[in-house]
Parts: sequence; C-alpha cells; structure tokens
Amino acid sequence: MKRAEIPSLDDLRAFETIARTGSVRAAAEELALTHGAVSRRAANLAAALRLELLEPEGRGLRLTADGAHLAAATTQALDLISTALRDIRQRSAPAPILLSCERSLAMRWLIPRLSGFQDRFPEIEVHLSTGGGAVDFGRSRVALAIRRLDFPLHPDWQVQRLMPERVGPVHLPGGAVGMRDGDYVALGSHTRPEAWPNWLRDHPQAPKPRSIRMLDHHFLMIEAALGGLGVALGPLVLVREDVVRKRLSAPWGFDPDGTDYGLIGPATGPEPAGVLALRDWLMLQAEADGSIPAEI
Repeated sequence: MKRAEIPSLDDLRAFETIARTGSVRAAAEELALTHGAVSRRAANLAAALRLELLEPEGRGLRLTADGAHLAAATTQALDLISTALRDIRQRSAPAPILLSCERSLAMRWLIPRLSGFQDRFPEIEVHLSTGGGAVDFGRSRVALAIRRLDFPLHPDWQVQRLMPERVGPVHLPGGAVGMRDGDYVALGSHTRPEAWPNWLRDHPQAPKPRSIRMLDHHFLMIEAALGGLGVALGPLVLVREDVVRKRLSAPWGFDPDGTDYGLIGPATGPEPAGVLALRDWLMLQAEADGSIPAEI
C-alpha cells in the first residue's frame, strides 16, 4: 500500500484507542468524542480497508486477527510519533533560569514574592539557589544573581543596582526588650560582625546594650527578635513587612550603610528574553519595596 492510500489518521487513532482500552466507551472518553463518533471512525477504517477489524463478543468487542495485527502496528507508530514530539518540545522549550540570591534575602524578600513572577510568566521556569559574594558565571549555570554589593565587582559583569541597604534596630513592640534604658541584648549576624559597633558609633546618643549576641544569618537574627530575645540590627529590606504589620518596632528608623543590593549577570552576549523579563520584574519589586515605611 502506498502512503497516499493509508486511511485517515483520525480513523486509525480511534481504532487503536478502542483496541488499547478495550471498549468504544473508554475510547470515547480518552479522545473526548462521542460514542457514536468513535464507532463511525472505526467503521470507516474497516470499510476503507475492506477488512473485519472488530467483531462482537458478548456485550463487547474483540479484535480479529487482522485487527490485532493493525492495532499493534498503529500503537507502535503512534508511540514513535509521541516520543518524537515530546523530544522536540523539550528541546525547543526555554531552559530554566537559575537565579542565585543571598540566603536571608531569598527567605524573607524574594521567595514571598516569586510566585507573582510565575503567575505573570508561567512559561518561564525559575530555579533558585542561595549564595553570597562573587559568582563564576563561566563555570556555574547561574544566569542572574542578587547580591549586596560589598565586594569587588568584576569588570565583565553587568551590574544593575536594586536598592540601597538601610539598617536600624528592631524589636517587639512595647518596652520588654526595647532600647529605652539600655538594658537590652543586641542581636547581630556573623555575616556582618561590625554592624552593631558601627551603628552605635554613628548614634552616640543611643543607649548601649549590655551584650551583643551573634547569630549565623540575618534571618535567624530577625526570628530571634520576633521571639523576644533582643534587639536586631535589621536591614529594611528584610524587616519591612514586619514593621508595616507592627510585628516589630523600629524606633530609630533606618539609615543607609553605604552599600546597595544589585543584580549581577554576565556581560557577554544578549540576555535571553526570560532573563530580561526576570530582571525587569525584580527591578519593579525593588522599586516598590525600597522606600522606608511611613510609620515606624
């Protein structure tokens, strides 16, 4: 038989589905067709080939020898087509974007907002990793990184400033762990060991803590403040929501510390459309969240 003489592929698909599922009803459900439409397509195929492909058996149907032969070949052919289409779609689909972000910033700023990007761009897949400092774009799969720009920047990087870093003491509302009398524990992070000494130097009128307790990361420091363990020197970007919702008080406000958060990417070649979309979205988020809350 010449290829031009092969019967309708719709009829072949209907017949193969009947043979595979064992009934016209099940085939109709899988193909989202009516029972009558599936029966007609199977009948059309048998008429075109002038062969009996199905025969009654009790209340159902069974394959004839010719029908079983054709069903096996059709299933194999459709499986090959399905596999080829899946491979083509996977190759043509855009690769996931690997976004690297500092751990505390990822937990308290990026992750709560990232679903908004996925809702707006469901076709762009973003994978998140945590890290700090310089990025080796040549060896890693990172497409874009969010960093506090407190280290030397490579001249080959494309750097876009997101927002300035502002820090200030935050604690539970009320006077139990406040700074009013100076009898408080200052909570700091090992990632910025000089933060409290620098802030106290710049604010000589502020009461001095009885001790400074260091934690491994800023998110742990902030959780400790929320738990009433002391006064955290919190970056605005990390505590903004807690201050706005009055879970934390910031009686001394937030001061720039001279650094910025920024987006870093490789400067070689044009960025893919997905990376550009992510970059623009992150800039909008930073613009919206970079201001100091009206009430602190």
